[in-house]
Amino acid sequence: MQKYYTKVCNFYYGSDSRIKVKKKLSLPLNGNNFISFDSLEILSRNSRKRIHIKDIKKQSKKLRKKIYFDLKKITKKKKFKKLHLSSFPILMGILNLTPDSFSDGGLYNNKKLSYKYAKNLVKAGCKILDIGGESTRPGAKDISKNIEWKRIKSVINKLKKINNFISLDTRKSWIMEQGIKNNINLINDVSGFTYDENTLNILKKFKTPFIIHHMKGTPQTMQKDPKYKNVLLDIYDYFERKINQIRKIGIKHNNIILDPGIGFGKNLKHNITLISNISIFHSLGFPIMLGISRKKFIKDLSGKNDSKKRIGGTISSTLYSMTQGVQILRIHDINEVNQSIKVFKSIKFN
Repeated sequence: MQKYYTKVCNFYYGSDSRIKVKKKLSLPLNGNNFISFDSLEILSRNSRKRIHIKDIKKQSKKLRKKIYFDLKKITKKKKFKKLHLSSFPILMGILNLTPDSFSDGGLYNNKKLSYKYAKNLVKAGCKILDIGGESTRPGAKDISKNIEWKRIKSVINKLKKINNFISLDTRKSWIMEQGIKNNINLINDVSGFTYDENTLNILKKFKTPFIIHHMKGTPQTMQKDPKYKNVLLDIYDYFERKINQIRKIGIKHNNIILDPGIGFGKNLKHNITLISNISIFHSLGFPIMLGISRKKFIKDLSGKNDSKKRIGGTISSTLYSMTQGVQILRIHDINEVNQSIKVFKSIKFN
């Protein structure tokens, strides 16, 4: 039996969006009249067609049922513990307390430097601080839980003084539990809870919000010729399976974020396909996060124009993601990206 997927498209913004929603010419994304859409792409493994929302009633009974089911999730207002998703995009600042992360390893891996850097991130507009004590860059080796915890334990509580929403980037259940007991707000496990089989039990026990992240393979293997039948639909199906798994073990809350994992077991074509079609994941009913900051796809596309920090490529992909309704962006250069968002919004969203 053929499976269909619903992708929202043809967005409107600001006052234009509000007017169209009021006249019922477009539908609000996530209950937010500030961004709306009037068209859908209906995808399957072997077809793709675009329809206007007024033409939904012309589709087959089976397809209509699927579309209306997805639209309920797409248009419903999203709520997330301590996060105001209507003020999108929310910027997640990256604080790597490691000596070997791909972009900034070793720059902030002591208590004094990390605290100063975190203060600057928050001042520049970061709403979530994502702390990590283990590098998961391509080729990175595993480290012990004791080394990982030693890197982050002295920083966590101090950071609470400057920001009330802390995310912990870890694959280990023991680290998760220690972090939760120290008032961490969000768990970000890039392995999708496959590295440590006890991680979901910890999340169930403490009812902690978390990110479902997609990674193909491990840091050691993920960039060795990754292959998919259809990267967009394969990852959509992956999210559906994970959500079903999570519900079956008794995790009932909706404080869940979806991250397709740009650069985690994907080549250039995979990454661009995911970013350019990112709005398909709205039909799963949860906020979307993208980690695009300084990623290798920017180097691959820019060629000789590549720069160490890749701010230009980060900003352009950030602004595109925002126009597709992506709620959370994981960013290194918070000040520069926030500046670009403010200027873009004043021009495009007025």
